Amino acid sequence: MQQVAQVLKSNGTDGELVLGFREIAPEDINLQEPVFIIFDGLPVPFYIESFTKRGNTKALVRLTDICSQEDVEEIAGKAVYVEEESLPEMSLEEDGFAALVGWTLLTPEIPDQVGDDEETVGNDVEDASLPALTGNLYEVGEITDFIDIPNNPCIEVETENGAVMIPLHEDLILSVDPEYQEIIMQIPAGLI
Repeated sequence: MQQVAQVLKSNGTDGELVLGFREIAPEDINLQEPVFIIFDGLPVPFYIESFTKRGNTKALVRLTDICSQEDVEEIAGKAVYVEEESLPEMSLEEDGFAALVGWTLLTPEIPDQVGDDEETVGNDVEDASLPALTGNLYEVGEITDFIDIPNNPCIEVETENGAVMIPLHEDLILSVDPEYQEIIMQIPAGLI
């Protein structure tokens, strides 16, 4: 499952709520599929009864079994999830760097960053189109977010030591592989 929104607040007193969307636009939600909210560690399905888009990142929504302001207050602040297969496929051509969320970030092995016991991916990289990539690749982690900072876009990567932000500058990108959903970057020292 993937988080797509968060319950922001109630709208009125009859159970309507305001959802704030992340990563995807409100219109990308499949209204025929359930959304899920986690209760006691378990995903609980809710079906969307009504949906009205408000701006680019919000929507007024009525969910099954949410009938009062008290019901909304119980779920206010909670994340809203959907099953990944119900989301539209993202592509770099159409969605830009936001499509990198869920991809794996790799970097050429750097001696002061990778210990002898660290796992590397693959062996000698022999791609004539990428002469800078020789030797092993180190798996940094999964890309969990794209932050579109003007003139300095960044990706957030979940590493073994926690989340880190890495500038997504074209000079640092060595290879992009949409088939395997991997991006290889030369990461400046001290960021991971």
